[in-house]
Amino acid sequence: MTTEYVPVPDEHVGLELDEFLCLLYPEWGKGYLRRLVREGLVLVDGQSAYPSQRLRHNQVLVLDLESADPPGKAPVAPSEEIPVLYEDEHVFVVDKPSGLAVEPERWARGNASLAGAVLRIARDRIVEEGEPVPFRPRLVHRIDKGTSGAVLLAKHLEAERILREAFEAHRMIKRYSVLVEGEFPASDDEVVTIDKPLSSEPRKAGRMRIEEGGKPSVTRVSVAARYRGYTLLDCEPLSGRTHQIRVHLASEGFPLAVDSSYGRRDLLLLSEIKAGYRSKRGRTERPLLDRLSMHAREIGWTEPLSLADSPGLELVPTRVEAPLPADLQKTLRQLEKVRPYRRS
Repeated sequence: MTTEYVPVPDEHVGLELDEFLCLLYPEWGKGYLRRLVREGLVLVDGQSAYPSQRLRHNQVLVLDLESADPPGKAPVAPSEEIPVLYEDEHVFVVDKPSGLAVEPERWARGNASLAGAVLRIARDRIVEEGEPVPFRPRLVHRIDKGTSGAVLLAKHLEAERILREAFEAHRMIKRYSVLVEGEFPASDDEVVTIDKPLSSEPRKAGRMRIEEGGKPSVTRVSVAARYRGYTLLDCEPLSGRTHQIRVHLASEGFPLAVDSSYGRRDLLLLSEIKAGYRSKRGRTERPLLDRLSMHAREIGWTEPLSLADSPGLELVPTRVEAPLPADLQKTLRQLEKVRPYRRS
C-alpha cells in the first residue's frame, strides 16, 4: 500500500469522511477505516481529521496507506451471481440461495458469503478504474444460512438507519414459506398466533429454546397447502429472534420437514414419502431436499418510512417477493403427486 491523493468528487460533497472512505475501499471494514483516520493516516487538505467530518468542495484526501496495518480479509463472493429482485436509489433486495451465509463465518472467513456477493454487485457498477463504488451495501437483517430467499439491503447510511428503526418498531413485513411435518390443524382462512418467549440454550451454542422470562417472540401462521403428513405454512414473524419460526413450530409439534437442529432429519428422500419407491440398483438415492425447508418469500413495508427525529428522507412503500427455488418446487410437486390431501 502507498500514499494516495484523492480529490473529493462533487457528488460526495457533504458526505462524512468515514462514509466516503467506505466507498473508496468497500472491502475494508468501517472500523478499520475510522482507525486510520484517528491514527492520522488519513488527512484532509494536509490537516488531521475526524471520522464524522463532512467533506467540502475542492478538498483533497491524503492517505498514508504505506504506514497502515494490513486490513482484514475482504468478504468472498460466491462463484455464481446473486439475483437482484428489486432496486431503487435507496435500497435493493437480493435472492439468497440456501447454503450461503449472510456474513463471513467466524471460523471459515475464507468461504463465500452474501456480504461478498453484494460487494461484488457494487464493484461491478464502477464506471472507471479507481472511482469509488456508487454505493456500499448495508445488511439490515439476516436469515439463516440454510434458508433461501429475499434479503433487504440499504445503499446508504440514512436508508440503513430508517430500515433498522422500522425493524425495531415492527413496521416491516417478513413472510416465509415453510414446509413442516404433520397436518397443521388450522382452517383454510385461520391465522394462528404462537406467542412464546425465546432464549439461548445455555449448553448448546447457537441454539434457542422456549423459556419463561425469555425475549417476547410472536409468529403468525396460516396454511398455504396441505398434503398427507405434511403442510406448507405461511409464517410471519412479528419479532426477529434467532431461529424463531423453527423453534415456535417445533414447540407446537410441527418441526420443519428438514431441520437437523429442531427437527428429525437433515434431508428428505422420495422413498420416505412415496410408498414402495426404491432407487435404481447400485445408485444412491438423491434427496428431494437437503437443506432447511424454509424460504423467505416476501419482505417490504406498506407505509412510507422515515426517521422519527429526521423526516427528510422517505422510503416509499415497497413489497418484494422471491420465487420458490427449484428444490422446494420439486418437493411440493412430489408431495402433491404422492401425498395428496383428502378431507375426511
